[in-house]
Order: sequence, then structure tokens, then C-alpha cells
Amino acid sequence: MTSIYDFESQSIAGKPAQFASQRGKVLLVVNTASKCGFTPQFAGLEELWQAYRDQGLVVVGFPSNEFGGQDPGDNDQIAEFCQMNYGVSFPMMSKVEVNGGGAHPLWQWMKREAPGVLGSEAVKWNFTKFLVGRDGQVIKRYAPTDKPESLKKDIEAALAAKA
Repeated sequence: MTSIYDFESQSIAGKPAQFASQRGKVLLVVNTASKCGFTPQFAGLEELWQAYRDQGLVVVGFPSNEFGGQDPGDNDQIAEFCQMNYGVSFPMMSKVEVNGGGAHPLWQWMKREAPGVLGSEAVKWNFTKFLVGRDGQVIKRYAPTDKPESLKKDIEAALAAKA
């Protein structure tokens, strides 16, 4: 796989989601959880989506229950929680694993493309973020502690770049 456009997933509603349909856009891909100390970042992610979507940003959330069992609900419960508590309208995918042998292929690829601290590929916690450029390549990985609003300059630079 050579770009994000080579991958597909399933929306939180259970429908096929082809990343090729996002060709030419900037993507911010995030592993999320509903019962995490970082869960309030949903509000900041929604703000980024609202502020930049008309310029070509797509925020994509992937729920994961791997870290402390902090997203135990099913897809319907997660979708309802996100919409009701944070007004999430950006695309959410079905719950996935982001680490280990069962990790979703997209996550395996992103981790290889943008390793973490000291070259570690593993996602360490919920709300790890990957910024993907208009060319479908990973630009940067962000830690869970990086608040969505702190990514604005990088997002704006990615949006200004040509595909």
C-alpha cells in the first residue's frame, strides 16, 4: 500500500468507506474513545472539521477499546455518545484495533509511515492523531496530549500544499 487512498474501512453505520473517495483532501485520522481523559478532544476535532472542511480537511475518527477498555460500547452507542455529547458530525468509522496482529491495515500503514517517539510504531493511547496530506501520504503523527487546536498551523500548511 502506497497511500491512504489504497485503504478502505467501514463507517460507524456499517457502510463501506473507501479512502479513495477522499483523494486530494487533507485527512486527520484519530483513534478515539468515549470514556478517556482525552475524550473532550472530540469538541476540538469537531471545531477543526467545521473550520476547515470547506477547504478540504476531513477528520476521521476510529473508535478503539484497546487502551484501558475506554470505549466498550458498540458502534451505535459510540455514535450516539459522540453526537449527543460533542455534536460530532465528522466521519466516524467502526471500532477497530490500532495495535497488534489484529490492527486495521490503515493503522499498520500509518504507524510505519510516521513512527512515534524513539521510532516506536505502537500507538500508545487514545487520541493519537495522524495528519495525511493531499497526496495521500502521512505528514506527521501527534501524541494524545497534542490538543486539536495546536494542529492548526500544520493543517493550514497541508491545505495550502498541492496534491
